[in-house]
Amino acid sequence: MRIPMPSDITLSRRGLVAGLATATLLATLPRPAAALTAEDAKTLVDKTVAEINAIINSGKSEGAMLQDFERLFSRYADVPTIARSVLGTAARSASSGQLSGYTKAFQGYISRKYGRRFREFEGGQIDVADARPLKSYFEVISTARLKGEAPFEVRWHVSDKSGKSLFFNIIIEGVNMLASERTEMGALLDQRGGDLDRLIADLQTL
Repeated sequence: MRIPMPSDITLSRRGLVAGLATATLLATLPRPAAALTAEDAKTLVDKTVAEINAIINSGKSEGAMLQDFERLFSRYADVPTIARSVLGTAARSASSGQLSGYTKAFQGYISRKYGRRFREFEGGQIDVADARPLKSYFEVISTARLKGEAPFEVRWHVSDKSGKSLFFNIIIEGVNMLASERTEMGALLDQRGGDLDRLIADLQTL
């Protein structure tokens, strides 16, 4: 069974939020010395997907799989930039110590959340198809093939503006990670009265 995903907003609104989240993220990234190519982006996602396929079909326990997914995210995702982007304006007023603690907690949180999502693909396969330029980054398109279900797309947004090729967004069946996590982090922070330290502590248990 798949984890239910938000569906109470229109596609046009979702697209607007996703576009704003991506634009905000890219504006915070430093520019690299060399330009990223479609082949570079596809190679990164090929490696990422190969490891995901290995993890979900490893037969390991959920706990062991989630540890593997955290290592995967730390290796192939631009976690610091994603974390800061989804925190939004609160990141600007946070101390360096708070940002460091938040980034570490966010890495565990996002790895567990998407690790569980990918664990639902157990027994299936993700195949990488192609890469195309979108603005100042590349989108790599892959297809998830699960037993007993129709194939669906998993899209990866890749940039090298952090200094090396890393993915900074995943779109699974139309649900945009950056946009949904920005909404989620905002709600979690509001529930804690804007207290970032409380959010950091609670992210470690979510």
